Formats: sequence, structure tokens, C-alpha cells
Amino acid sequence: MSLADLLLGKPLASSEERAESVGPGAGIGIFGLDALSSAAYGPEAALTLLIPLGLLADGYMLPITASIIVLLSIVYFSYRQTIAAYPTGGGSFTVARANLGARAGLLAAAALMIDYVLTAAVGISAGVGALISAVPSLQRHTLALCLLMLAGITLVNLRGVRQVGSAFMLPTYVFIASLLGAIALGVAKALTSGGHPAPVVPPPAPSHAAAAAVSAWLLLQAFANGCTAMTGVEAVSNGVRAFRNPVVPTAQRTLTTIIATLILMLGGIAYLVRVYHIGATTPGTPGYESVLSLVLGAVAGKGPFYYVAMASILSVLVLSANTAFADFPRVCRAVAVTGYLPNAAALRGRRLVYSYGVYVLAALCALLLILFGGVTDRLIPLYAVGAFLAFTLSQAGMVMHWRRAGGPHARASMFVNGLGAAATAVTVAVVMVAKFAAGAWVTVLLIPALVALMLAIHRHYRRVAADVGTSAPLDVDDLKPPIVVLPIAGWDKVAQKALRFAMEMSPDIHVVHVDAGEERETLRRRWARLVEEPAERAGRPAPSLVVLPSPYRYVILPILEYVSRVEAVHSERQIVVLIPEMVEPHWYHYPLHNQRAELLRVLLLLKRNERISIVSVPWYLNT
Repeated sequence: MSLADLLLGKPLASSEERAESVGPGAGIGIFGLDALSSAAYGPEAALTLLIPLGLLADGYMLPITASIIVLLSIVYFSYRQTIAAYPTGGGSFTVARANLGARAGLLAAAALMIDYVLTAAVGISAGVGALISAVPSLQRHTLALCLLMLAGITLVNLRGVRQVGSAFMLPTYVFIASLLGAIALGVAKALTSGGHPAPVVPPPAPSHAAAAAVSAWLLLQAFANGCTAMTGVEAVSNGVRAFRNPVVPTAQRTLTTIIATLILMLGGIAYLVRVYHIGATTPGTPGYESVLSLVLGAVAGKGPFYYVAMASILSVLVLSANTAFADFPRVCRAVAVTGYLPNAAALRGRRLVYSYGVYVLAALCALLLILFGGVTDRLIPLYAVGAFLAFTLSQAGMVMHWRRAGGPHARASMFVNGLGAAATAVTVAVVMVAKFAAGAWVTVLLIPALVALMLAIHRHYRRVAADVGTSAPLDVDDLKPPIVVLPIAGWDKVAQKALRFAMEMSPDIHVVHVDAGEERETLRRRWARLVEEPAERAGRPAPSLVVLPSPYRYVILPILEYVSRVEAVHSERQIVVLIPEMVEPHWYHYPLHNQRAELLRVLLLLKRNERISIVSVPWYLNT
């Protein structure tokens, strides 16, 4: 078994694509981890901004969370309709492009792609944050742990959709069971104690004196941070094609399960934060402990259940990046098919995944983690703008879809999608204003920059198509053998093979040798015996030997000048430059040989002459 097979699995045939499809059970692990895991950092992001309120902070979590749940429910019903209307997937990009135009589609795609890069970075950094909460001594290794986990999740995703689902099912369901179990236990304790349960492990006491007054602006900022809990909701609609038949009901059941579970988690965490008086600790500082760690400690103590739950949270937070790895390549593929991203993004790799998108996402995520040191709180301000902008464009596109399609339920569907578009548009404005100075300005600039890049790529492909496209039949008039120019350093097996190939191609061969030393007389004396006489006996025209003097020992320049002279004299002929080269079996032998062949090839290409073609004649070394 090769190393590639060991790491990535054996290649899959195109005919095996449907066998790689998944059901709701695996679909939750592939497309739902981002949404579900956001329960671990969404509430914490909101609470972190409320730290200045001291003891008053936990009282505002329930209304903030209730607002987020209402918005989440509206978006859920909208995306159910999107799945039914566009079962081929593509999500916001496909819907916006089909109904609002190409520019709107690109805006949605750019927003989604930036959001997915942030999703992967935030998920991994939040997972490492959970690990540091349980093992504080690891804090100094935050960035290294983030990059190690990124490498692991990239490798898993290159192995294919089905293997990802199988690998992630167990940690996903352990996380769901642990968190919902802790919430149920905490709620039960709160109810039996009259709403004042005693924490097993008391959380750190917030400052008794509030350092800031409650303001609408502060609450809007907390709401904007808490909205990060809604990212990933669109993932199922982007990846509908990954589900097994019947794809629409399967995708809808998966989405329903994900959203219902997320609502229970968000509501339960907000309630426990209130009754146990839990406040956030400052991320990235000594003594930091995540909100979920504080909740679990207060409800069940720091025994075996705590460590199992924290391990599952760590796993799912890290694996939540998988939603980005599942959907980012699919969005790139949808955009590439329309000619706005490199064609390579539309090609499937050895395991039927869009490997180009996986590699790009991994590189961008690594860059982001390095720039921000792997700390979640530093990444949060960049987050959610892209997601909610994509939500808005998708729902606005669905309004136009129902208006055009009509039907008995079109008005009701338009109302649902219109409400979703309005709600998410308001949220986009709130998030951008609330987070602009904290870092959202970066996202606001990146989205139009990415749209401009995609438009430039599309213009390039259109120019290429106009340049090379034709419907004319093959022109077979005035066909002549080309003039072959064959540069050689001396007479050896490499030169002999190249010359035989040249003689099969054309009778008009110019063998070029650069005289930079004493080799000239030796090669000339041997040329008649080694080349001319065998050619005459075979009844073939003898190749001519051209010796180019080079008193300053230049080799490449005289050859380029000679090719230009031949091309100028024979303006009606094609010129083929044969480049013989040795190919080493081991990479570490390459520095032992000069790379003039590569340099000559590059310089000939830079001439941009349509009548000069370049052919490589390799000689494979066995040592």
C-alpha cells in the first residue's frame, strides 16, 4: 500500500459517488457540527461583552438568547424551503444568482467563503480553548495545538464524505448527550430548589460593582456576538447533493434535527447561566475558564462526567471546522462551474471530494490562526457578518423565486422568506455596526475585494475563450514538416535519442552546439562518422551540425538568438525546439546537474511566438 493510500484511502471511481451519500445520522456530524458547536462559544461571546455589568450580566442572557432563537427559527423555515426549491445544492450562491443576478450571487458566495474560513478558525480555536480550560498548563501551546488539529481535520476531509461522517458521529452524539444531559440535570435542580440551585463548584464571583451602565448599545453588541451561534445553519442547503435519496426529505430532516437541538442547547445554557449566576471570564488571560466549563462544574461538579463532557466539547468544537471543510469546497465548486473561480475548484480528487477547496481552506485557516494567535475572542468580531449577509441574499432570492414560480402556497412561502430576509438584513446591520471597530471592518472590506477577484477571474476566462475558441473545421492546406532545432551539449545516449526522434519528425534538422571550450573540433570530427554516414546509408537527409561560438561562455543566449534567426528566415514554417534532458529517479540528485533545459524552455515560452513549439525528450536515468 502506498503512502497516499494509507493517508487518504484508495481512490474512488466516479461511479461510486452515490455510495458516498449519507443519511441524517451522519449528516448531522458532517453539516451540523458548526451550528451545534456554536452553543459552546455563542453564549460565551455574548457574556464576555457583558463582563462590565458585573452581577447584572447574567440577567440579560435570557432575553438576548430568546431574540436569537426567534431569529434562528425564522431562518430555519426559510432554509427548509430553499432545500425543496434547489435540491441540487449551492445554497445562498445558487439562489441569489438564479433570482437576483450574477453580482448578488457572487456577493453571497464571497460572504459564505469568508464565513467558512472564520468558521474553521473559530471552531478550532474554541476547541483548544476548551482543552485549556480543563488543562490550564497547555495555554502557552495554544497556537501549536490549533495548527496540529487543523492538519488532522484536513487529512480526514481528504479521505471523503462518508468516512468523515463515520468518524464524526460518535463525538457528535456524545457531545449532544453530555450537554443536553447537563442542561436537564441543571434545570431539574433549579426547579426542585425553587429557582436557586446550589452550585457543586461555585463559579468565580463577578465584580460586585458594575463597571459600566446598561445601555442599548452594549446589549446590541452582546446580541451581535451571540448571533455567532447561528453560523452554519445554511450548511445543509449547500450540501443537499451529499444526502441519500430521497435527498430533499433527508436534508430537511437533518436540518430540523440540527436546529431543534441547537435551540434546546441555547435556551438551556441561558437559563442555567441565569440561575447559577455564571459570568464570563476574560479569554486569553490566566484563570480563563469557558462558560460551558463553568456551567458543567456548577451543575455536576468536576468529576468523571465533567471530563467526559469537556472532552466531547473539545472534540466537537475542533470538528465543527468540518462544516466549513464540507461546504467551502462545494461553494467553490458551484462558483467555479460558472467561471468565477479557477477551474481546478470544480474537479474532484481521488476520494470524490473537491480537494482544491480543502487545500485552500486549510491554508487560509492556518494563516488566520497564526495572525490571531489561536484565541477565539480575537476572531469573534470578524464573525457572523458573512453568514448573515448570505442569509439575507438567499432569502431575498427565494422571495423572487416564489414570485416567479407561483403556485398554491407561493404567497405563504414568500411571506416566510420575506420575513427571513428582513430579519437577517436588520441583523447584518446590527452586527456590522456593533462589531465594526472591533474588527468587522476587515470582513466588510474582504467581501467586495473577493467579489472583485472573482469578476477578474471571469473576465480572464472570457478573454481566453475568445482567444482560443473556434467552430471552424480543421485547416489541412499548406502543411509542411517543421524545422527542428536540437541543442546538444555533446554526443551521448541522450543526444542520440533526441536526434532519432527529430529524424522521425522532419527531414530539416539543425543540431546546435554551443562552442564554449575545446569540444567543437572533437564533435565536428566525429559528426560525419556518427551521424552523416549512418543517415546516408539509410537514405535519409543528414542533420546539419551548427556550432555557435560563445567566447564569454554563454550557452542559453546563443541558442535563443539562433532560434530567432531561423524563425525570421523561414517565416512560413513552424519551428520545433527539441530539448533533451536527463530525468533523475531521486530528487536529491537534481542539484548535481545543471538545469539549463528548464531555463531554455521558460525563456522560449516568454518569447510568446506562436510559430515556435517546444518538445521535451526525456532520458530516464536508472541510478
